[in-house]
Amino acid sequence: MNRTPVDSSALRSVGYDAALLLLELEFVHGGVYVYDAVPGRVHRELMAAESHGRYFVREIRGRYAYRRLG
Repeated sequence: MNRTPVDSSALRSVGYDAALLLLELEFVHGGVYVYDAVPGRVHRELMAAESHGRYFVREIRGRYAYRRLG
């Protein structure tokens, strides 16, 4: 999955697979995580958010099943 770099103190890059509803997040302090069953709206809002990190905490963390890659 291709990830897009973002300007964030928490996230380094964000990827999304619309067909599989997978959100892939690379964190600044290490680790790449894949979140399952994430609607496209959430990806769009994350990318448009003034603060990617705050959006992640408010709308993603704890709401979707995830796994760490590697």
